[in-house]
Amino acid sequence: MIDGSVDEPGSSAADADVVLDRIAIYPVKSLDPEFVERAEIVENGGLRGDREYAIFDEDGNYVNGKRERAVHRIRSSVALEAGTVRLSAPEMDEYHGPIGEADGWLSEYFGYPVELRRDRDGGFPDDTDASGPTVISTATIETVASWFDGIDTDEMRRRLRPNLELDAPDAFWEDHLFDQRETTVEFSFETTAFEGVNPCQRCVVPTRNPDTGEETPGFRETFVTKRRETLPEWSGGDWFNHDFRLMVNTAVPESSWGDALSVGDSVSVGDVLAD
Repeated sequence: MIDGSVDEPGSSAADADVVLDRIAIYPVKSLDPEFVERAEIVENGGLRGDREYAIFDEDGNYVNGKRERAVHRIRSSVALEAGTVRLSAPEMDEYHGPIGEADGWLSEYFGYPVELRRDRDGGFPDDTDASGPTVISTATIETVASWFDGIDTDEMRRRLRPNLELDAPDAFWEDHLFDQRETTVEFSFETTAFEGVNPCQRCVVPTRNPDTGEETPGFRETFVTKRRETLPEWSGGDWFNHDFRLMVNTAVPESSWGDALSVGDSVSVGDVLAD
């Protein structure tokens, strides 16, 4: 344990009444979320079913929003228990069938061969060093949406793609969940332990319309300006070498693997720990 606390004067981290308000899992990496009331934590600290499938090209590279703008035009709906998916996109017949047999439809849509791969034991997280679910508050999503004309809260949520959404008293409350580099912040959902690692460094995906893939003019410039202007006193440490950061990356200690999170779980913030 190191000196310092996330409960700084006026920050109210320890005293705030914060609960888990929404759980999103993304069964196929880069496609649409499914919202659930309860999610189990698997061996790498991720949520069961989250990014369990991913699309790869013939060279073994992800076909995702960072690399392939056409991903944004696919709409998906996954029946988690049945293991089936509905896929639709402009000028394509709808696919409805087993997730693992959708390669042909996806290859036709992209115009080059792709395959769906599956990892049942932790999926394909973006950050393998902080492979727990990402965390943000609804107030943050609402505030960031207000920086842009024509983008509402739901669209901003789809741009940011968080796993866990908190009902918290302040925008950017989740920034209590990280501190300096080389540290983590203990927090929990009820009795399930988590570690907050860092503010998520954003890629190109949030700058695009989530339905069309079209770039929103000036998105990054507006975002970094407003993020700096509104950065709370509890945000920081030395992570903000640039301001295109939002949402918290987490890790889950092995003691919590196999636990489950539920909507309505209360959130408690603990100590800052040295790595």
